[in-house]
Formats: sequence, structure tokens, C-alpha cells
Amino acid sequence: RLGIGGPRVVLAKPGTYMNVSGGPVSALARFYDVEPSRVVAVHDEIDIPFNTVKLKIGGGEGGHNGLRDISKALATKDYLRVRVGVGRPPGRMDTADYVLRDFGTAERKELPFLLDDAADAVELLVREGLTAAQQQFHTAKV
Repeated sequence: RLGIGGPRVVLAKPGTYMNVSGGPVSALARFYDVEPSRVVAVHDEIDIPFNTVKLKIGGGEGGHNGLRDISKALATKDYLRVRVGVGRPPGRMDTADYVLRDFGTAERKELPFLLDDAADAVELLVREGLTAAQQQFHTAKV
């Protein structure tokens, strides 16, 4: 538990595979009496270009088995999401193979900046809300 310039926050990374992270997420939400609409899932997103962060609440899982498991465990799709863009697989590469592979050399150089952006997005989301975070992170980078 920690404070991020305001509300108390619990940061957790389930010790399970992403595909079965719903159980730990829902258990933490119940333990800390957190409504699903206040849960924030940070996840990879192939429908967003690499090095881009977007935020939303609810919506579909887009074939993301981890989100599907969280939605099932929380009994709702209406939780906050910080979507970390990893881009689409090249050619006919299998999506699962793509998201589980190691990052390439160029991606590894940019990864620290992407992770900083994702952390900043979570902090802004918690401190100022979804709209403020979207306004900052949904504008084009210059």
C-alpha cells in the first residue's frame, strides 16, 4: 500500500500467468473492499502502436485472455485499463508468440520510456481521474 499524493493505493503484480490473473485481482479487490470500477489493470495491447499508452474503462477484451479472466473474476468488464501499446505482430506471426517473445533491440531501447509513461498514467489516473489521464496520454507525441 502506498499513497500517490492523495488516495491510498494498492499496487500488485499477480504471481500467476496473465491468463489466470483474475483470481488474485478479485481477491485483492475483495480484501481491500475496492469496487471493480476502481480496479486498474495495466496490460499489453496489440491494437495500439508500440510506445503508446491509452486509458479506458470497460469495453471488450479484444482476445486478451488475461482481461477475459479479470472480467470473469470481477463479474464485470467495467474496470479501468491502462493499455500499453506493443503493436501488431508482423506478417502472419501468431499473436501469442508475438506478445510472449523478447523485445527486439530497438524496442528494448524504448521500453524504459514506455514503462515510465505507463506508471505516469496510473499515477495521473489515481490522482486526477480518467478524463485528465486520457487528455494527457491520448494526445499525439511530438
